[in-house]
Amino acid sequence: MPPHQSVTNRLQQAFRAFDEYNKQDPSSFVWESQAYPTEYFLSLKLHKWVSKLAPQASETLLLASRCQHIGRWEIPRDEYPRDREGYLMWRKALSLHHAEKAAQILESVGYPTEAIERAKHILLKRKLKADPEVQIMENALCLVFLQFQYEDFWPQHTDKIVDILRKSLKKMDAEGHRYALQLEYSDSGKYYIEEALRQLQLPNQ
Repeated sequence: MPPHQSVTNRLQQAFRAFDEYNKQDPSSFVWESQAYPTEYFLSLKLHKWVSKLAPQASETLLLASRCQHIGRWEIPRDEYPRDREGYLMWRKALSLHHAEKAAQILESVGYPTEAIERAKHILLKRKLKADPEVQIMENALCLVFLQFQYEDFWPQHTDKIVDILRKSLKKMDAEGHRYALQLEYSDSGKYYIEEALRQLQLPNQ
């Protein structure tokens, strides 16, 4: 990094690079009657949630929050078998793709290896429950889903939505649950969330 380049400038350069890349997403996400490239919109919301959950977030956590799913459209689900094993293979490939793409961009704007490796650690959600920053990221990811995608998602999966929610909510901590319950939902949407949380409190859940 050139001596005159401040840390703040480097951070903003990385944000701009992430945003420009995610704006290439061919799919659209409509929110409040306005359409956005999907991953661009979701990355902004994830960054906002991380900033809310961790007002003193480290620079690497902020970086990771802005590129968690960068280039997601480049590895389509249809390239993998439609069974459970295929889904897991796809998710693993995506995670590695996001981490490597983010690393390339971070290197291009001057971040040192140590910072890049730390950002990749968070992106890959290593040591969830043990690493506070990874936990914040997981909380934020679930909250983005609940706030912006859940109400369109659950009507298509009513037979298994409680199980899906339970597995997601299990990855969150008590602070994440607190924020989740503060969001606005339809009556049915709220019922499913409360039921999933109730099941989490049962033995052997």
